[in-house]
Amino acid sequence: MAKVGSPEELARIDYSPPKKSWMDIPPEFREGRWCYGSKAKDHAVVGLPNPRAWSPADEDWKLPDNWKEIFLEGMRERLHKYRSFQLFMDICVRCGACADKCHFFIGSGDPKNMPVLRAELLRSIYRGEFTTAGKIMGKLAGGRKLTYDVFKELFYYFFQCTECRRCSLFCPYGIDTAEVTMIGRELLNLLGCNIDWITGPVANCYRTGNHLGIQPHAYHSMLEFFCEEIEEITGILPEPSFNRKGAEILFITPSGDVFADPGTFTAMGYIMLFHYLEGLGLDLTWSTYASEGGNFGFFTSHEMAKRLNAKMYAEAERLGVKFIIGGECGHMWRVCNQYMDTFWEPPKSLETPVSPITGTRFEHAKEHKMIHICEFTADLIKHGKLNLDPSRNDPYRVTFHDSCNTARGMGFFEEPRYVLENIVNHFHEMPESTIREQTFCCGSGSGLNTDEFMDMRMRGALPRANAVQYVHDRHDVNLLSCICAIDRATLTTLTEYWVPDVEVSGVHELLGNALILEGEKKRTMNLRGEEFPWVEEEEEEEVEEAAEEVADEEAAGKAEGEE
Repeated sequence: MAKVGSPEELARIDYSPPKKSWMDIPPEFREGRWCYGSKAKDHAVVGLPNPRAWSPADEDWKLPDNWKEIFLEGMRERLHKYRSFQLFMDICVRCGACADKCHFFIGSGDPKNMPVLRAELLRSIYRGEFTTAGKIMGKLAGGRKLTYDVFKELFYYFFQCTECRRCSLFCPYGIDTAEVTMIGRELLNLLGCNIDWITGPVANCYRTGNHLGIQPHAYHSMLEFFCEEIEEITGILPEPSFNRKGAEILFITPSGDVFADPGTFTAMGYIMLFHYLEGLGLDLTWSTYASEGGNFGFFTSHEMAKRLNAKMYAEAERLGVKFIIGGECGHMWRVCNQYMDTFWEPPKSLETPVSPITGTRFEHAKEHKMIHICEFTADLIKHGKLNLDPSRNDPYRVTFHDSCNTARGMGFFEEPRYVLENIVNHFHEMPESTIREQTFCCGSGSGLNTDEFMDMRMRGALPRANAVQYVHDRHDVNLLSCICAIDRATLTTLTEYWVPDVEVSGVHELLGNALILEGEKKRTMNLRGEEFPWVEEEEEEEVEEAAEEVADEEAAGKAEGEE
């Protein structure tokens, strides 16, 4: 892990503008602000170009001799292929409306982390290499040539962007700098310059169906272990089905929910919900092959995202299900809801999702045939189908983090809040300017949640941490809930560093706590194995009652003796 200063040190940020023009300041690869380079073995698995051993800290990145031609030709192809990319290169007037909206600029003070300037890194090459004015006038027209140092600068800053799209919300021209970052990463990828924390999961997903490289039997075993944990807590042993042909619904969740705390408690919540609904007609199966809802290919290229997404429809077709429910994941949901049905034509066996419990028809999903677990659960609660005891979550005072891709990318605001408001008694919103479409990023999305990047992660986490601190100070909030696997991992590190009195959870972990299963034993602990506070109180009352009974018996015996 990269060495990180204290919160007090990181909070001292210098926003003074540099004395030189940004074009005259070469990139400085500072410890904790860049990620390890991708590995040759992972390139080989998925056919990525230029596999070799390299490091961004090296002077020589071992690029092919014609690296400049490859990059510029790739840029030319994408300018023709994506009209939005051409538009974003041409229309920015550098007004700066986006400048202070980026969590990485707020946390670092580095001008090149202003979204306008991060995009300008690539836009200046566009002017210098593709426009007449830029070719003739150079810097006077905002253009520059693609050099080795410029290429390294692109790598450094395009992997200091989480593609959260907050900047686009405030752009008067609607420029989506996240799309510029995505294209920038594609161009870097043409020369084999990606990061290990992205290409590793991509290769794993291609080999085994999930980012962690989990084999089907291990995936199955882990879920069985969760069922045993649920039995210990509730006295009931769920028996989920796997890879069952003819099931009505296929459930796919990010692998982080299966193998990483605190996501594992969210997975337990899913299992409990599905067990509860079996008696009401739910016919659902998990897959140990399409065992990943997330898609790190989305952080590599559009083509790689398409390749990794293919398994979801393929498995749905193989099993013959009617529709898909997706778990709590941010970029998974954006890929599935915005790209999947254009990446691939949905199998003919799939239908517009209809809840088998409430009869609700989810018309917005008629094209891609997939709904979010929070939509499904909110609908169940609205129709009174779940027996819930919110008091089981009373130890928690909860706030909600809008994950960038589901919120800003999809407008998915109210369903998770509706669920939370029905399963907890103490819910408090963070300031309006930090939630819903204006939500701040976790600071580690788009494949940047790696330890060697920790300095920049914690700097990028500062704006979200400030909002969490606000509700912690005013409402004693001690739990930050969210609906994204990456967030559950990265926000845990964020709160440990910036707001250590606050824990992190998924929404369906809290649902599992509140859900009353038919035939369950008296619940004494939550899904984390923590005793409910009233258990100790009840035990103390029982001890007191027993002591009083003993005292009464002794008094009665003494009275009889005196008589």
